[in-house]
Amino acid sequence: MTTAGAKALLTGLIDYAGLFPPAGLGMEESVADYAHQRQGPEAWMLGRYVVPAGRLVELERAAVGHLKDAGAGEPWRLSALLGADVAGDAAAATAFNDRNRGCAVVDAVELKASTAAEVDRSLPVLPAGLTVFVELPLDGHLQGLLGALRAGGARAKVRTGGVVSGAIPDPADLAGFLEACARAGVPFKATAGLHHAVRAERSLTYAPHSPRATLHGFLNVFAAAAFARAGVAAEGLEAVLREGEARAFAVDDAGIAWRGRRVSTAALHETRERFACSFGSCSFAEPVAELQGMGVVA
Repeated sequence: MTTAGAKALLTGLIDYAGLFPPAGLGMEESVADYAHQRQGPEAWMLGRYVVPAGRLVELERAAVGHLKDAGAGEPWRLSALLGADVAGDAAAATAFNDRNRGCAVVDAVELKASTAAEVDRSLPVLPAGLTVFVELPLDGHLQGLLGALRAGGARAKVRTGGVVSGAIPDPADLAGFLEACARAGVPFKATAGLHHAVRAERSLTYAPHSPRATLHGFLNVFAAAAFARAGVAAEGLEAVLREGEARAFAVDDAGIAWRGRRVSTAALHETRERFACSFGSCSFAEPVAELQGMGVVA
């Protein structure tokens, strides 16, 4: 039986990013997979479909039958990745929403910024009502960047991996990011490299003989986020992020625990609602299967 703590932690946690590496699915295949997962018993863990704004028309064509079916229930929720032309891509998202009312909605956008000035230039051109995530460099001036996000009502985004080992941030840097976001009161999402629940050495792609590296675990990251919101400093968060033993984590009706430190189910609800939003994964089935194998979900 799935516990109350698992429900609090995992509901809507996994944004589907099948278009992106290492899966790199075609549009029709990824649309069909997302539509299938929406109907499955684990759909309660499924978040938004992530798509580049420049491919929204392509998605619309590939998903036409699925979107018509969605009109009878909850519409698809999409997160659109904006490129260099922030205003133009945002306009494409607005046009998509106008064409697909009741069936699908871009209710979040994601963009990049390396300075507070870039944040200040980008946010005013976005339509009102969107949830905005801005990917930040971990080696940048986080305090100033987070201040600009908070002032503009935006959220942060952190890259937690990739298909090369150099894309994987050091746990100390990721811990510093979580602590800084918690102190600034800025919610965040994570992206890339979080296919697995607990930190371990894994293949970087699905290709035979793929290079391997130590990847972050999404259970590590979101447990650390809950502890960060509870006031744990970066050094303590780093220890959580470095944990490689699945049995060190417990998710039960009372909440989540790691080596004697615990966050309650109520606090987990608040953490997810107000701070640790989601993570993007090119596979939905893989993280779900790991959670099932660990007994975290039924």
